Amino acid sequence: MQMKNAVALVTGANRGLGRTFAQALLERGARKVYAAAREPSSVDIPGVVPVRLDVTRPEQLEALVREAGDVSLLINNAGILKGTSLLGQDALAAARAELETNYLGPLATSSAFAPVLARNGGGAILNVLSVLSWVAFPGSASYSASKAAAWALTNGLRKELAAQKTQVVALHVGYMDTDMAHKVTAPKSSPADVVRQTLDAIEAGQDEVLADEVSRNVKQGLSAGVYLQR
Repeated sequence: MQMKNAVALVTGANRGLGRTFAQALLERGARKVYAAAREPSSVDIPGVVPVRLDVTRPEQLEALVREAGDVSLLINNAGILKGTSLLGQDALAAARAELETNYLGPLATSSAFAPVLARNGGGAILNVLSVLSWVAFPGSASYSASKAAAWALTNGLRKELAAQKTQVVALHVGYMDTDMAHKVTAPKSSPADVVRQTLDAIEAGQDEVLADEVSRNVKQGLSAGVYLQR
């Protein structure tokens, strides 16, 4: 699909990567961009349509489907990282919260908007994943579990939605220069560069985007057991 004249819905669009997606879509000629956030007043991007959506709230999703019946591109970007140990006192609560947002959220939005996309010609769904879909480290392992689940979801949706000609794309990337990684001192990708690569890939009909050297190297190393390294 092409970005020009597309109608896009971007979740978590008030900051970071989501905000960059919304801006880039407008620059590429999207006809309309719904910028979703828990609090629409936090969206400050000229030209978008701010909408309320907490992906863990079914009633908000139902209302948005009624409002945004012209969507042709769904970008599941909303995500959270609790940064807790798997054995910490709050481990279960953190894991539930991450799964609710990072896995069940994209499942809910994709399920709700799949009929909308079908009516509008098929369109596309982009799920923002992570290199941590494939590897886990102390302090982020439950986040990795939620992103691994979202990766499996993406692969399943691709097959289930093929008949209605909906393109389903996975974006894998390591650290980016956003609020979520503000404490990280390792090299970070530019959100603008990640978005450029991703929108180009969607327009080219690709199913997967490996947006940095880290994600490319980790995927290449999966068969060698990179996820077993200590």
